[in-house]
Amino acid sequence: MNENEYPSNFSFAVWKKILPFARPMGGRLVLVVLLLTVNALIDIAYPLMLRHILNNHVVTGDAAGLRAVIALYAALVVIQVFTVYMFIRLALFCEFTIARELRGAVFKRLQILPISYYSQTPVGYIMARCLSDTANIGDRIVWGIVDMSWGAAYMVFAIVTMFALNWTLALIMVAFMAVLSCVTYWFQKRILKMNREVRKRNSIMTGAMNEGITAARTTKTLVMENQSLEEFKGVTGAMKLVSSRIALLRSIYGPTVFFAGGLAVAAVLTAGGMLTLQGALALGTLAAFISYSFEISHQISHLAHVLPEFVASQANVERVTAMLERQPEIIETPEALERYGGNFDPKTENWEPLLGDVEFSDVTFMYPDGTVNVLEHFNLSVPRGSMVAIVGETGAGKSTLVNLVCRFFEPTGGRVLIDGRDIRDRTQLWLHSHLGYVLQDPHLFSGSVTENIRYGRLEATDEEVRAAARAVGADAFIEKLGGGWDADVGEGGGRLSTGQKQLVSLARAILADPRIFILDEATSSVDTEAERLIQRAVAVALKGRTSFVIAHRLSTIRAADMILVVDQGRIIERGSHETLMAGRGHYHDLYVRQFAAAE
Repeated sequence: MNENEYPSNFSFAVWKKILPFARPMGGRLVLVVLLLTVNALIDIAYPLMLRHILNNHVVTGDAAGLRAVIALYAALVVIQVFTVYMFIRLALFCEFTIARELRGAVFKRLQILPISYYSQTPVGYIMARCLSDTANIGDRIVWGIVDMSWGAAYMVFAIVTMFALNWTLALIMVAFMAVLSCVTYWFQKRILKMNREVRKRNSIMTGAMNEGITAARTTKTLVMENQSLEEFKGVTGAMKLVSSRIALLRSIYGPTVFFAGGLAVAAVLTAGGMLTLQGALALGTLAAFISYSFEISHQISHLAHVLPEFVASQANVERVTAMLERQPEIIETPEALERYGGNFDPKTENWEPLLGDVEFSDVTFMYPDGTVNVLEHFNLSVPRGSMVAIVGETGAGKSTLVNLVCRFFEPTGGRVLIDGRDIRDRTQLWLHSHLGYVLQDPHLFSGSVTENIRYGRLEATDEEVRAAARAVGADAFIEKLGGGWDADVGEGGGRLSTGQKQLVSLARAILADPRIFILDEATSSVDTEAERLIQRAVAVALKGRTSFVIAHRLSTIRAADMILVVDQGRIIERGSHETLMAGRGHYHDLYVRQFAAAE
């Protein structure tokens, strides 16, 4: 369900989805409500005490017993101070805990969503849901309960008390409250609709900010600062326009409620004053009514600000629950989960070793958003330890086979087998634990070189980390860095060159000791010297392992056991380098053209 498909009005069904995260705080929230009820009852007692003082002491001039009333008043103030302290402390704890649990659930969901989700969803949208939306939900759940419980409890107790004192004046307040309810309903529908648009614009703005920061180097080298600024101004301008509209609506709503509340107080004062002058209503009772009327008006005005915020937060709930309910395209079978465990509860004791035999058996495949089969009845047998190279023009679809081997996608028809068993008989976690994947532009995490290599196997010792680096020849440049093995690589590895990042990534993969290796154009973005180092490292990494190499420079894959030539998403040639060159087909043309360009 996307954001446009949610109910247009406030919906308990939407908020109900958040209950599992608030349920552990249920006891504390109930205690908060009880404390608020006590506070509301104390607030109800103050005007009654004023009524008693006026009717029994001020009007009569009798001071007997006045000290006892004052002492009771002081005791109630002390109790109220304590209860306010307690409910604020409990409410803050509940707010932060609910937000933390929501963030944890969202981040956990992100761990099991497929790579395709990240390619389709802007980073800004994900960050907005993870951070601001969850914080807003925690705040609204707790403080919405606080504000509405306090206000509702006070108004219920006050109306009951007012009916007990004088039902005619009480009816006047009830009539005004009914009018305010209708006004509130009209406004909340429009506020919710506009707030959804605000949240969408906020996500777009967050994404634009993130893109502007991550692409800063490209922006500067292309001298695009001014255009980037203008584009960002356009995004923020749209956000400002929508925010201004919702601000205008709220600015009308608040004063409207305040004005109606003022009219209610004026009506009570007028009617009550006439009854008092006629001797039908005691002065103290009129004072109590005015006090209740003012406080009810204040509570309604306060709720006039709180309720739109609560209603508007439904957009946050919709966005977060939409992410939590999103299902990955690849679903594990119950049998595989029972034997091998899930992502967060692996049963490693049941994991068989992966040997490395890969087979495509009558595989047909179409991408989820495609209309044409990329593979049709495709068959390929890759014995363990073999090297398969995949070549073709840029955009030809070289990653298709790799995506199927890694189970980022599943075949539309046929089977992919690992060691003779259907890839779907085991879990993705089991498979990915035996894969090594080196990207064209590998990602390094903020931290030291040692920490980034150890990410391949967290329990590895420092000596094992350094041995993996030496195996791929990365130790030479690491020891020359300022700080050596403890040198900080910077965010995303920004302090290292592309070639150095490749070597660290290869060392990380070697440390994990995968049985199947995937290399995605590992040398296409480096200079000749770096390519030579990476070629040597790759030879070490692939030794004895089944490997799939997506190659840009054809000179690097001449020794491959099988070369697959891809064109427009289809495999048009296959064979060894010598066979394909002798065939003088597409591969021959690519190789000759690339060799001539190099010359």
